[in-house]
Amino acid sequence: MKEKLVLSVLVDNESGVLQRVASLFSRRAYNISSLTVSETEDENFSRMTIETYTEPENFRQIKRQLAKLEIVKKVSELTYENSVSSELLLVKVKAEGIPQKNALLNFNVKYGARVLDVSLETVTLEFTGESETIDEFIDYIDKNFGIVELARTGITSLQRGEGSFTEDV
Repeated sequence: MKEKLVLSVLVDNESGVLQRVASLFSRRAYNISSLTVSETEDENFSRMTIETYTEPENFRQIKRQLAKLEIVKKVSELTYENSVSSELLLVKVKAEGIPQKNALLNFNVKYGARVLDVSLETVTLEFTGESETIDEFIDYIDKNFGIVELARTGITSLQRGEGSFTEDV
């Protein structure tokens, strides 16, 4: 049975790195379900947060293969217990008229999404949280209002506690 694997990967901050890491996954027929990349507090490095679903027996092989790449400086498996995670959602929701807009805003009180734009027929919201919470938010919005358009960033994570992922590299 497939399980979720989330990895934090510290890589050189240079062109071509994303393609090399992504091709490692595709060559081995592992699908990346979420991928975020950005520069770290040290401009020499970027952090990749990679989420994939695979059999647990593949976890060690994936981490080992990533660590073999010279552009990869560090690989760490992230779990619910050892990390904090968040995802960003932008969603344009159907909301024609004052009653529907009010109903949407009343529902939103539970979640606290930011209103970014209001037009005659839509409301655009920005919401951050754990992936499961975002899924619930999307389901309710879709069933009760309708979604015009949405974009999600994918999971981004940091390890809990003191210190930096880059400090011993």
